[in-house]
Amino acid sequence: WPRVPGLGHSGSGSTLLGYIGIDTIIEQMRKKTMKAGFDFNIMIVGHSGLGKSTLVNTLFKSQVSRWSSGWGGEHKIPKTVEIKAVSHVIEEGGVKMKLTVIDTPGFGDQINNENCWDPISKYINEQYEKFLKEEVNIARKKRIPDTRVHCCLYFISPTGHSLRQLDIEFMKHLSRVVNIIPVIAKSDTMTPDEKNEFKHRVRKELETHGIEYYPQNEFDDDMEDKNENDKIREAMPFAVVGSDKEFQVNGKRVLGRKTAWGVVEVENPNHCEFALLRDFLIRSHLQDLKEVTHNIHYETYRARRLNDNGGLHPISANNTQESNL
Repeated sequence: WPRVPGLGHSGSGSTLLGYIGIDTIIEQMRKKTMKAGFDFNIMIVGHSGLGKSTLVNTLFKSQVSRWSSGWGGEHKIPKTVEIKAVSHVIEEGGVKMKLTVIDTPGFGDQINNENCWDPISKYINEQYEKFLKEEVNIARKKRIPDTRVHCCLYFISPTGHSLRQLDIEFMKHLSRVVNIIPVIAKSDTMTPDEKNEFKHRVRKELETHGIEYYPQNEFDDDMEDKNENDKIREAMPFAVVGSDKEFQVNGKRVLGRKTAWGVVEVENPNHCEFALLRDFLIRSHLQDLKEVTHNIHYETYRARRLNDNGGLHPISANNTQESNL
């Protein structure tokens, strides 16, 4: 065959003599994803009363927290840390997402909170183990159910002073196994100056203790990624307010919290950073959270497990209560 200029040889910038249709691969991938849908598993951690359930409901504009899903009963604080997972299928624009919200009632609510991150760490590792066992099966499923925690929203009390020892210990222990996104809860209890001062102090403390939160510096793919992520890192931890109640403001219905001074508008960037968190978590980095979980955290776990004694050993089953609504 005669060699056609620009085709049939490697090298960058080959000139095509006509339309091939390589660019349709994106549309093909989109169609497949639309059909299959995808999983997203988000864990919420922080002591009671910080508005964790409300914030998650606000993020996904639906009643997805366990309290909204009939787990309720009385709001009793458990004596130990429990893990409760509840799943929903959310559909928007033809795209289906199976969202699982993993709540951790009892965390940070005891007199002695020593090692209270252990059940959380155990749960995260058990999901990696579950996935690994499916993966090494000879007759493995075409699509392995993914229960791995893609993101952990860690709620910091709006004290205005500094992080508690428990915050530091938790993030130190878990930042290597899961993507932690720290958020300052109920930020409308602070003035804008107090808020900025507190954010700066939290960033400094995390840096001092060598705590890496998502998006981690080391996983930036290129300069474009780095520049985008640097802006996000400078704005973190996001100071947020959650609300699923609507109010009339200037003739518009807005989500907000009513105070003696007026309405704190949840999605107004001048009032709080909820919109920044939502855009970052869902609209720009959701796929990356899943990829970092698979390629970094899970891969680290997998390599360690396969190296240990040269094989797999079962991890004891946990008592996690799961509900698929």
